[in-house]
Amino acid sequence: MDYHELQKTRVNDLREMMKEHCPEVTGVVGMKKEQLVDALAEKLGIEKPHKHVAAGLGKRAIKAEIRELKVKRQAALEAGDGAELKKYRRLIHRRKRRLRRMMQLS
Repeated sequence: MDYHELQKTRVNDLREMMKEHCPEVTGVVGMKKEQLVDALAEKLGIEKPHKHVAAGLGKRAIKAEIRELKVKRQAALEAGDGAELKKYRRLIHRRKRRLRRMMQLS
C-alpha cells in the first residue's frame, strides 16, 4: 500500500487500520482523515510524497500578466474585433487556471 492509496481509503477503514496497527494510540475516533493517514504512513513506513512546486512564473508575475491581458481585451471589445476578444479571454482564462493550480499545489 502506498500513500496515495491511504488517502483514497475511507475514514472508517483508516480508523480500523489504526486500531489494528497502532493499538497504543488513543483518540483515533476524534482524528481527522489527514491525521490518520499521516500516522498510519509513519507507522507502516510509507514515505509521504513531496508536494510539487510549480516552476515558472510566480504569483505576482501571473497576476500582472492577467492585468495586461485585461487591458488588451478591453481594447478588442471597444474595437469590435471578435477574434481578438476571444483570444484574450482564453489567455486570461488559462492564466487564472495556472494560478489556481499553482496555489493548490503549493
